[in-house]
Amino acid sequence: MAMDTDTIPNLLGDLRDEAPDELQQYFIQFEDYWERKLWHELTDSLIDYFDEAESAKQRIPLFEKFIKSFANKINQLKLVQLGLTTATQHKDDKDRLTFVSALANSVNKPASQDAYVYATVAVASIQLRLGEYDEARKKLDECEKILDGFDSVETVVHASFYRANAEYYKSKHEFAAYYKNALLFLACIDLEDLDTRERVARAYDLSIAALVSDSIYNFGELLLHPILESLVKTQHSWLRDLLYAFNSGDLRAYDVLAGNISKVPLLKEHQTFLYQKISLSALTETVFRRPPHDRAMTFSTISEETKVQPNEIEHLIMKALSLGLLRGTIDQVSEVARINWVQPKVLDLKQIESMRDRLRSWDSSVNQLGNWIEGVGKDVWAA
Repeated sequence: MAMDTDTIPNLLGDLRDEAPDELQQYFIQFEDYWERKLWHELTDSLIDYFDEAESAKQRIPLFEKFIKSFANKINQLKLVQLGLTTATQHKDDKDRLTFVSALANSVNKPASQDAYVYATVAVASIQLRLGEYDEARKKLDECEKILDGFDSVETVVHASFYRANAEYYKSKHEFAAYYKNALLFLACIDLEDLDTRERVARAYDLSIAALVSDSIYNFGELLLHPILESLVKTQHSWLRDLLYAFNSGDLRAYDVLAGNISKVPLLKEHQTFLYQKISLSALTETVFRRPPHDRAMTFSTISEETKVQPNEIEHLIMKALSLGLLRGTIDQVSEVARINWVQPKVLDLKQIESMRDRLRSWDSSVNQLGNWIEGVGKDVWAA
């Protein structure tokens, strides 16, 4: 964009006069850096200015009349960052979509594919808000393909992709895919960058997704993530307790907390499935608590220890085997299950204590065996 030498100084002078007194120094920097062609310093100064809440009214004229005049001279990822901050000032999502789509096209060059992905993900996010799900999916699939070809890319690009991808899967009720992408998003950011309200919302959504997904039976990654602590001392704190109940297969705790399920339509809709899911967790916990040499259990023993009805035990074991939660065999005639493997999971303090007791028992057994060998083999050792 060609401009005469007076246009930019006059523009910056006019915008400086309109700016609050405490922000006017930025415009002096802008003009100085622009005249000396210090594009890196100018870009960083603009980013700092755009981060000021009171810069809102001047973002669009600055971007359209000033930044675009040297857009090809600056870091394209930072150009997109400035553009996305500018987009917040457009009156509605349709205007924003037009603006951000043009921004994405402007950086769609071989050398700036990271910036193109960053802007295109923003386009997809706006399309999701507008209910244009198919178009958003196409954009996200395109971005994923480009990202897969990168050896490395700025974390902010991956974070934006995972965030938008998670929102898509949330809208489609694809709970496992949402859960995976939401956790990947959190892995790309500092939690402190999210305000309290968003942290609680994300912990809530992740908890619901983990509970109702028919393919998530191990909540370890979520239970260990600090995001879950956001639910403590909130109206949703029972959800955290419910996750721990599921993790330990505690049917009694589930019965106490089950009254809250009706508060959440998705949980209420899946209430029968939730009971089956915690019953499976109770089964795997029962197997886990037993030493490996003592995992041939009668159906009646399993029913007694899990509190699951006797007529449901065989189906429960078959379900656990089919899901890969357990490995073993069932003797239907004798009503005995012989389990030789249980899926690993995150342990709470009570489960760790149980494992410690088992290790102590094993240690004692080894000592007894050693003493017995020493006792019966004295003559052999002497010889």
